[in-house]
Amino acid sequence: MTRVAAVDIGTNSTRLLVADIDDGRVEDVEREARVTRLGEGVDKRRRLLPLPIARVRNTLSDYRRTLERLGAERTLAIATSAIRDAENGEAFLGEIEWSYGFSTRLLSGHDEALMTYRGVTCGRPLAAGTVIVDIGGGSTELVAGSADGVRWHDSLDIGSVRLTERFLHTDPPTDDELRACASAVRALLSERVPDDIRTQTTAAIGVAGTVTSITALSLGLEEYDRDRVHGATLTAADLEQQLQRLASVPAKTRAELRPLDPDRAPVIVAGAVIARETLSFFELPALEISERDILDGAALAAADLPQTDEGAAPPGAYTCC
Repeated sequence: MTRVAAVDIGTNSTRLLVADIDDGRVEDVEREARVTRLGEGVDKRRRLLPLPIARVRNTLSDYRRTLERLGAERTLAIATSAIRDAENGEAFLGEIEWSYGFSTRLLSGHDEALMTYRGVTCGRPLAAGTVIVDIGGGSTELVAGSADGVRWHDSLDIGSVRLTERFLHTDPPTDDELRACASAVRALLSERVPDDIRTQTTAAIGVAGTVTSITALSLGLEEYDRDRVHGATLTAADLEQQLQRLASVPAKTRAELRPLDPDRAPVIVAGAVIARETLSFFELPALEISERDILDGAALAAADLPQTDEGAAPPGAYTCC
């Protein structure tokens, strides 16, 4: 058994998982997530901005303390869409490795899809005809697979932050903005998903913060309950109901809805549009929700890292701007 830490530096959130890995099984020790919006402005400027960088660094300082306290032997930090798209992304990732002592990995869209598949399927089989839908802040990964492995996958540049910045400029968004957002999602799905994958898909598993948050709202939870959300079913009708509810009010009002993370309120509508259009594209009645996702895949990858002496904390591990 190996105790590891995985850090997911995403476009909208930065997450930590400390877990014990035993024979391919992931046993949670602690999970944390914070909305840090690293991808703010990246779609337009192609650069990581100073304030989002500071939010991520402050979060990583806290995560470093947590994983040390819990005795993680190896840490892998993965970076996805925002860092992939930004001109200064790789330089920032190098600073993360130097400052906090984490092993880092910049994932391509291909890598991201495969690591998501690995995380979702750890400890469970995947039925044939299933597509995994991972709606992130900057991109959405689609993975079609079965118990035998991945059949097809793709990473699409449609995410909750990216589409909010492109289309949803009014608060709350107008009907025209919502239609334009939905049209962009449908067009990209039609362009990129092969016909045989579309017609042979019979079930979908949704992962990541957009669908887990919408599911918690649909369940009427007062406090977010990971155990209630994991394995729940989000029907197309429930998804549409929550989308209309979220899109009809300004972000300030959305932020007061329990158990939605207030920091997710500005971008949750675009994420819900992606989820709705994806279900509609595959003509599916519902999503199964999984709390196992790319972060679990990163934990398994961390266990594969060579053992090294951790040594003293790096110079920037507990400080930031």
